[in-house]
Amino acid sequence: MDDRRSVILVTDGDDYARRSIEYVAKEVGGRCISLSHGNPTVLSGPQIVKLIKKASHDPVIVMFDDSGFEGEGAGEKALKYVASHEDIEVLGIIAVAAKTRQSEWTRVNICIDREGELTPYGVDKYGLPELEIGRLNGDTVYCLDELTVPIIVGIGDIGKMSKKDDFTIGSPITRKAVDLILERSGYRVRQQDAE
Repeated sequence: MDDRRSVILVTDGDDYARRSIEYVAKEVGGRCISLSHGNPTVLSGPQIVKLIKKASHDPVIVMFDDSGFEGEGAGEKALKYVASHEDIEVLGIIAVAAKTRQSEWTRVNICIDREGELTPYGVDKYGLPELEIGRLNGDTVYCLDELTVPIIVGIGDIGKMSKKDDFTIGSPITRKAVDLILERSGYRVRQQDAE
Protein backbone atom coordinates (compact mmCIF):
# COMPACT_ATOMS: atom_id res chain seq x y z
CA MET A 1 0.00 0.00 0.00
CA ASP A 2 1.34 3.40 -1.00
CA ASP A 3 1.03 5.83 1.92
CA ARG A 4 2.65 8.74 0.12
CA ARG A 5 0.72 12.00 -0.03
CA SER A 6 -0.37 13.19 -3.50
CA VAL A 7 0.81 16.75 -4.04
CA ILE A 8 0.72 19.46 -6.70
CA LEU A 9 3.55 22.02 -6.51
CA VAL A 10 3.01 25.63 -7.61
CA THR A 11 5.84 28.09 -8.32
CA ASP A 12 4.05 31.18 -7.02
CA GLY A 13 3.11 32.24 -3.53
CA ASP A 14 1.89 35.83 -3.39
CA ASP A 15 -1.53 36.82 -2.05
CA TYR A 16 -3.19 36.56 -5.46
CA ALA A 17 -1.86 33.02 -5.85
CA ARG A 18 -2.95 32.06 -2.34
CA ARG A 19 -6.54 33.18 -2.88
CA SER A 20 -6.75 31.37 -6.22
CA ILE A 21 -5.10 28.16 -4.99
CA GLU A 22 -7.28 28.03 -1.87
CA TYR A 23 -10.39 28.40 -4.03
CA VAL A 24 -9.35 25.83 -6.63
CA ALA A 25 -8.20 23.30 -4.00
CA LYS A 26 -11.63 23.44 -2.40
CA GLU A 27 -13.36 23.10 -5.79
CA VAL A 28 -11.43 19.94 -6.70
CA GLY A 29 -11.88 18.41 -3.25
CA GLY A 30 -8.27 18.94 -2.25
CA ARG A 31 -6.39 20.87 0.41
CA CYS A 32 -4.20 23.95 0.11
CA ILE A 33 -1.27 24.49 2.46
CA SER A 34 -2.04 28.20 2.95
CA LEU A 35 0.97 28.62 5.26
CA SER A 36 3.23 27.82 2.30
CA HIS A 37 2.35 31.14 0.69
CA GLY A 38 4.76 34.03 0.92
CA ASN A 39 6.83 36.20 -1.36
CA PRO A 40 9.40 34.78 -0.84
CA THR A 41 8.68 31.41 0.78
CA VAL A 42 9.50 31.50 4.50
CA LEU A 43 8.90 27.85 5.47
CA SER A 44 11.63 25.24 5.02
CA GLY A 45 11.16 22.00 3.11
CA PRO A 46 10.89 19.89 6.30
CA GLN A 47 8.28 22.29 7.74
CA ILE A 48 6.21 22.05 4.56
CA VAL A 49 6.39 18.24 4.51
CA LYS A 50 5.05 18.18 8.09
CA LEU A 51 2.13 20.38 7.04
CA ILE A 52 1.40 18.18 4.02
CA LYS A 53 1.30 15.10 6.24
CA LYS A 54 -1.18 16.85 8.56
CA ALA A 55 -3.56 17.73 5.70
CA SER A 56 -6.85 15.89 6.07
CA HIS A 57 -6.86 14.49 2.52
CA ASP A 58 -5.30 14.62 -0.93
CA PRO A 59 -4.61 16.16 -3.36
CA VAL A 60 -2.55 18.74 -1.47
CA ILE A 61 -1.52 21.92 -3.28
CA VAL A 62 1.61 23.71 -2.08
CA MET A 63 3.05 27.10 -3.06
CA PHE A 64 6.72 28.09 -3.44
CA ASP A 65 8.11 31.53 -4.31
CA ASP A 66 11.60 32.99 -4.75
CA SER A 67 10.41 36.60 -5.13
CA GLY A 68 12.67 37.06 -8.14
CA PHE A 69 15.95 36.33 -6.32
CA GLU A 70 18.64 35.13 -8.70
CA GLY A 71 19.68 31.48 -8.64
CA GLU A 72 18.36 28.96 -6.16
CA GLY A 73 16.37 30.84 -3.53
CA ALA A 74 14.46 29.69 -0.46
CA GLY A 75 11.40 28.73 -2.49
CA GLU A 76 13.36 26.45 -4.79
CA LYS A 77 15.30 24.83 -1.95
CA ALA A 78 12.02 24.02 -0.21
CA LEU A 79 10.45 22.83 -3.47
CA LYS A 80 13.36 20.45 -4.20
CA TYR A 81 13.19 19.04 -0.69
CA VAL A 82 9.45 18.40 -0.89
CA ALA A 83 9.61 17.00 -4.44
CA SER A 84 12.31 14.48 -3.53
CA HIS A 85 10.86 13.41 -0.17
CA GLU A 86 10.05 9.68 0.03
CA ASP A 87 6.62 10.33 1.57
CA ILE A 88 5.53 12.69 -1.23
CA GLU A 89 4.16 11.76 -4.65
CA VAL A 90 4.33 14.79 -6.93
CA LEU A 91 1.37 14.60 -9.31
CA GLY A 92 2.65 17.58 -11.27
CA ILE A 93 3.94 21.12 -11.13
CA ILE A 94 2.26 24.37 -12.15
CA ALA A 95 5.14 26.50 -13.42
CA VAL A 96 4.17 30.17 -13.23
CA ALA A 97 5.60 32.68 -15.68
CA ALA A 98 7.21 35.86 -14.41
CA LYS A 99 9.08 38.81 -15.82
CA THR A 100 12.39 37.89 -14.27
CA ARG A 101 15.41 40.13 -13.76
CA GLN A 102 17.53 37.24 -15.01
CA SER A 103 16.85 34.46 -17.49
CA GLU A 104 15.58 31.59 -15.34
CA TRP A 105 13.55 29.18 -17.39
CA THR A 106 12.29 25.61 -17.43
CA ARG A 107 10.99 23.09 -19.89
CA VAL A 108 7.24 22.53 -19.67
CA ASN A 109 5.11 19.74 -21.11
CA ILE A 110 2.21 22.04 -22.01
CA CYS A 111 1.01 25.56 -21.30
CA ILE A 112 -2.43 27.09 -20.87
CA ASP A 113 -2.86 30.60 -22.21
CA ARG A 114 -5.10 33.21 -20.63
CA GLU A 115 -7.99 32.21 -22.87
CA GLY A 116 -7.82 28.69 -21.40
CA GLU A 117 -6.36 27.16 -24.57
CA LEU A 118 -3.68 24.48 -24.41
CA THR A 119 -0.53 25.47 -26.31
CA PRO A 120 2.88 23.88 -26.88
CA TYR A 121 4.39 27.38 -26.69
CA GLY A 122 5.50 28.99 -23.46
CA VAL A 123 3.38 31.83 -22.04
CA ASP A 124 4.36 35.09 -20.38
CA LYS A 125 3.11 36.41 -17.02
CA TYR A 126 0.02 37.83 -18.76
CA GLY A 127 -0.83 34.38 -20.16
CA LEU A 128 0.06 35.37 -23.72
CA PRO A 129 1.88 32.78 -25.85
CA GLU A 130 5.63 33.22 -26.33
CA LEU A 131 7.68 32.23 -29.38
CA GLU A 132 9.50 29.19 -28.01
CA ILE A 133 7.95 25.74 -27.75
CA GLY A 134 8.05 23.97 -24.40
CA ARG A 135 9.88 26.70 -22.48
CA LEU A 136 8.70 29.12 -19.76
CA ASN A 137 10.51 31.98 -18.00
CA GLY A 138 9.84 32.37 -14.28
CA ASP A 139 11.50 33.16 -10.97
CA THR A 140 11.05 29.87 -9.08
CA VAL A 141 11.61 27.47 -11.97
CA TYR A 142 15.41 27.14 -11.95
CA CYS A 143 15.39 23.61 -10.48
CA LEU A 144 12.36 22.08 -12.21
CA ASP A 145 14.41 20.41 -14.96
CA GLU A 146 16.21 18.40 -12.26
CA LEU A 147 12.98 16.84 -11.02
CA THR A 148 11.22 13.74 -12.32
CA VAL A 149 7.49 14.48 -12.31
CA PRO A 150 4.60 13.29 -14.51
CA ILE A 151 3.79 16.72 -15.95
CA ILE A 152 4.78 20.38 -15.76
CA VAL A 153 2.03 22.80 -16.83
CA GLY A 154 3.00 26.40 -17.57
CA ILE A 155 0.59 29.29 -16.97
CA GLY A 156 0.71 33.06 -16.53
CA ASP A 157 0.66 34.87 -13.20
CA ILE A 158 -1.89 33.06 -10.99
CA GLY A 159 -4.94 35.10 -10.00
CA LYS A 160 -4.03 37.81 -12.50
CA MET A 161 -3.51 37.49 -16.28
CA SER A 162 -5.40 40.73 -16.94
CA LYS A 163 -8.21 39.54 -14.62
CA LYS A 164 -8.77 36.38 -16.72
CA ASP A 165 -7.72 34.25 -13.70
CA ASP A 166 -9.20 36.33 -10.89
CA PHE A 167 -10.41 34.22 -7.97
CA THR A 168 -13.75 36.08 -8.02
CA ILE A 169 -14.52 34.34 -11.34
CA GLY A 170 -13.18 31.00 -10.11
CA SER A 171 -9.55 31.27 -11.29
CA PRO A 172 -10.40 29.30 -14.45
CA ILE A 173 -6.84 29.07 -15.80
CA THR A 174 -5.44 27.77 -12.50
CA ARG A 175 -8.39 25.37 -12.23
CA LYS A 176 -7.71 24.04 -15.72
CA ALA A 177 -4.02 23.50 -14.83
CA VAL A 178 -4.95 21.57 -11.68
CA ASP A 179 -7.54 19.48 -13.55
CA LEU A 180 -4.99 18.69 -16.27
CA ILE A 181 -2.46 17.49 -13.66
CA LEU A 182 -5.06 15.37 -11.85
CA GLU A 183 -6.05 13.79 -15.15
CA ARG A 184 -2.64 13.24 -16.76
CA SER A 185 -0.95 11.99 -13.59
CA GLY A 186 -3.53 9.21 -13.34
CA TYR A 187 -4.73 10.49 -9.95
CA ARG A 188 -8.40 10.74 -10.97
CA VAL A 189 -8.44 7.21 -12.39
CA ARG A 190 -6.87 5.83 -9.20
CA GLN A 191 -9.49 7.65 -7.11
CA GLN A 192 -12.32 6.20 -9.23
CA ASP A 193 -10.83 2.71 -8.99
CA ALA A 194 -10.59 3.04 -5.19
CA GLU A 195 -14.29 3.89 -4.85
